[in-house]
Amino acid sequence: PNTAPHSCSRISPYLTWGCVSMREVVQFVREAQADTLPARSKRAFLSRCHWHCHFVQKLEDEPEIEFFSFNRISDSLRPETDLTRSRLEAWQEGRTGYPMIDACMRFLRANGWINFRMRALLVSFAAYHLWIDWRLFKDFLARQFVDYEPGIHFSQLQMQSGVTGINTLRMYNPVKQGLDHDPEGTFIREWVPELKRLDLPDLHTPWDIPEMIAHSIHFTPGKDYPLPIVDHASAIRQARAAFANLRKQPAFRQAAQSVYRKHGSRSPNRQA
Repeated sequence: PNTAPHSCSRISPYLTWGCVSMREVVQFVREAQADTLPARSKRAFLSRCHWHCHFVQKLEDEPEIEFFSFNRISDSLRPETDLTRSRLEAWQEGRTGYPMIDACMRFLRANGWINFRMRALLVSFAAYHLWIDWRLFKDFLARQFVDYEPGIHFSQLQMQSGVTGINTLRMYNPVKQGLDHDPEGTFIREWVPELKRLDLPDLHTPWDIPEMIAHSIHFTPGKDYPLPIVDHASAIRQARAAFANLRKQPAFRQAAQSVYRKHGSRSPNRQA
């Protein structure tokens, strides 16, 4: 998230709003000289262009995926509870108690864009840690993204929430993601200023800051910054158990096979 605003292509809004066509982009990349765009980078970029169109075609083939899971058996997986709305609001406002999650959400709301890995992190946290149905936050995220593309949006939300039936469950550890992608805490300090005074590694786990250090910098966990809205380990354990039970159902497996036949990649390197 520190380098993405300056190192990504950043053309997604222009594709979304029709300022440039995918055909123009692909032609430009194919004609780029090696000293401008190395062959390996060219292949990688063109691959993403193909995936863009692949996802758009999914929605064209099955418009219902705006409102229903690819695998319909998953639609009742995450029922609303008394906690759903308060958890959803905390996530939307960037006050979950997990610094990397909150920094990403606040960055997104301020800029209308954030890089792919951080988008995946936000959705994964809402889906697995907070156990919120993707349909409850799909419109909120759509309004945040200046590059909102329906075909990509609904497919990615479902993939990251685990309800397609054919994709790997992507459950991210928000603390590890912070350490991996913001090791110096630059991003977190900028977007979660409540934690500016904290040194590493307390910055990534402010709830564990030693009492003596917290007192010396006048920082009180739970007062100056929220305590974690859920426990990472127990939330992921419950999510895995719920999916394990779901995937045992014959109806789920049958639906997953149907989804793969209709929407699965046709690449010869990919197996069902």
